[in-house]
This record gives sequence, structure tokens and C-alpha cells, in this order.
Amino acid sequence: MIPSIVKKFFKKLPHFPDGRINYSFSKEAAVLICFLKYKDEILLLKRSQKVRDYKGKWHGIGGYYDQLKPLKEMVKKEIKEELGINLNDISSFKIAKTYKFKDKKINKIWIVHPVLVELKNRPKIKLDWEHIKYQWIKPEELKNFDFVPNLDKFLKMLL
Repeated sequence: MIPSIVKKFFKKLPHFPDGRINYSFSKEAAVLICFLKYKDEILLLKRSQKVRDYKGKWHGIGGYYDQLKPLKEMVKKEIKEELGINLNDISSFKIAKTYKFKDKKINKIWIVHPVLVELKNRPKIKLDWEHIKYQWIKPEELKNFDFVPNLDKFLKMLL
């Protein structure tokens, strides 16, 4: 199922040549945040200086919800793109309630679709340009990291 907010943005906002929704000049954007979990640890990723927002902050897997595709399909795409993980290693998905918040520092309203993906095996990670390093942590260790706004809330919603 495709969220109604994504359908609304698809109709209202411009598109890139490849058909994706272009959120560049929008005050609102639909995004997904995905945590990978293996046993009792989650994967954190440190954002590179090449990304648009939250440079150098720790994050899960994230991306714009910029296509008319079901959420699970979008999550799989982001996992494959950002980490090069074999999708056969996924054992389950847990989707939390959509969460909306305004980041006053960058004047953007994020409509976040939080997802937890449990893995059968600890994968080999191949970072793309969006991240400079990664770390497997226990959820209670998140407080020790400089993370993107509300990441702790999204994780709590999923665990």
C-alpha cells in the first residue's frame, strides 16, 4: 500500500526526469527511516559531508519516499543502494505509525515512515557516498551518539 501523503506529493510537486518526486523546494517531505537489527544490535550510519542535510550525524538508513511504491519496496531499495545488502537476509519488517515533525533549524516538515528490518545474518556492509562509517550498537547506546533529530523516538517506536 502506498501512503496517501505520498500520492498527494506525487500529484502536487514537480518530478525529476526519472519520475521521482522532487522535494528540493518543498517545505514538507515524506521520508523513510529504517533500522537494521541483527540479534540484539542495530546498525547506525554516520552521514557524509556530501549529503544535503545532517552532515556528520548518525542515522539509520534514510531516504525520500519519492516514488509511488509500497513502503517495503522503498525500504528494500534503500538498503540495497546504501549498504549493498543481500535482500535474502531480511527475516521481517516492522512498520511504526507515521510521525510528523518540524525541524526549525532547516525549516522543513518531515513526514517520517519508521521501519525496523530484522536480519537472519550479520551482513557485509558496503557503504555508498551517503555515509562514511557504520557501527553496530545496542539500542540503549544510541544516547552516546550525535544523531539526527528524533532518531531516538523513531527507534523507541519500533522496539
